[in-house]
Amino acid sequence: MHEELENFERNHVRDLVEPPPNRRPIGTKWVFKNKRGEDGMVVRNKARFARVLSKEGIDYEETFAPVARLETITILLAFAASKGFKLQQMDVKSAFLNGFIEEEVYVRQPPGFESARFPDRVYKLRKALYGLKAWYAKLKSFLLKSGFVMGSVDKTLFLLSRGGDTLIVQIYVDDIIFDGSSHALVSSFAEQMSREFEMSLMGELQFFLGLQIKQGLKGTFVHQAKYTRDILKKFEMGDSKPMTTPMSTNTALDADEDGEAVNQKEFLGMIGSLLYLTVTRPDIQFAASPRTSHRQAVKRIFRYLKFTPELGLWYSSGSSLSLRGFSDADHAGCRIDRKSTSSTCQLLGTSLVSWSSRKQASVSLSTTEAEYIAAASCCSQLLWMKATLSDFGLRFGKIPLLVDSTSAISVAKNPVLHSRTKHIDVRFHFLKDHYEKGDIDLVHVEGVDNALIKGEIESQWTSLIALFV
Repeated sequence: MHEELENFERNHVRDLVEPPPNRRPIGTKWVFKNKRGEDGMVVRNKARFARVLSKEGIDYEETFAPVARLETITILLAFAASKGFKLQQMDVKSAFLNGFIEEEVYVRQPPGFESARFPDRVYKLRKALYGLKAWYAKLKSFLLKSGFVMGSVDKTLFLLSRGGDTLIVQIYVDDIIFDGSSHALVSSFAEQMSREFEMSLMGELQFFLGLQIKQGLKGTFVHQAKYTRDILKKFEMGDSKPMTTPMSTNTALDADEDGEAVNQKEFLGMIGSLLYLTVTRPDIQFAASPRTSHRQAVKRIFRYLKFTPELGLWYSSGSSLSLRGFSDADHAGCRIDRKSTSSTCQLLGTSLVSWSSRKQASVSLSTTEAEYIAAASCCSQLLWMKATLSDFGLRFGKIPLLVDSTSAISVAKNPVLHSRTKHIDVRFHFLKDHYEKGDIDLVHVEGVDNALIKGEIESQWTSLIALFV
């Protein structure tokens, strides 16, 4: 806490003044939190001076800053592994104290920390307590002046090219990961950042946003074993019987209106916890006033996690940097509303960096329509990835999009929208446009090859642990 108080003094955050007439100060308190590493051990004791109340339109605009999409993190990990980079990490000690405020804001002294001489006084703030927007602007200005180029798609990605060497910097709020092809360039950047800002150099990237990352000579392994154990403990599933699969093949969930209702708060908490786990676990990505049958299905997933806590993603150092996509659809798979589910994945070489399994917004009238919509969704993600990877200096011609429906491919390749296709929502026909422009190449996948491709994708996260044992 002494460190935080010193930051307040050094950054001239507040002044202790007499309470102004006709102004009601905002309540405050000190919030204490331990930052833990992947092994659960405390790596840093953190203290923050928090406001009790925020009002929309007054202090929201100074709070938010651009945040990297999680796909950009997995893309960076796969790219770094392919190039043989060892990503480093640094943490900003006082990212929240960079924003000046124009409003006149007074806050009470936090309970238990009142001044002995002036217990009735209040603090007049000079800086925004949560000025992330200002922090990002300050860091962005520093990087651009240092010769970095900001990503054209991802505004939290910065790249520096110097003498044939490249340095990559990715920002996530007050965490920064970076590395490059030159050790001297990386060391120089770390020294510059330490001089300019209050930084903690944390060494090789190992634990980031709840992701455990192991970087080796053969590649990078990303998993969430600690998070898995934490949620098993949270929902009292730590002693449950392990299961070898996330769901029974003969289970078909429906509304189950006659079933016994369950605690919705607990059920939604379980679903929310599982959603973040899908960052590295595509094997559990499924999706209801919830009933007992739904809760049992969710508990089955937890029991599967008990059996496979350390599964994750493998990004090989021998992987190429080619880009391809795969799409599939489960026509009318939902028993409740008969909507189809679009399933897509995108690979950078052999590295699975993005995937999705989502129910479609409307009912598809045919398998062709369901497959066409799924392919359009995959095309959209591929185009975003193509633009993002261009910032890394990668260029692509026609990107192969693998589809197992000849009918859906025919719809995309047909220059005329006839009566059988005009009912499909216009927004999905951009698939046809990008095929005609040559951005993607629609490739049919035979049934046998389809199974082989799915097996190849699955192998990216099922046989990883032995590589690091």
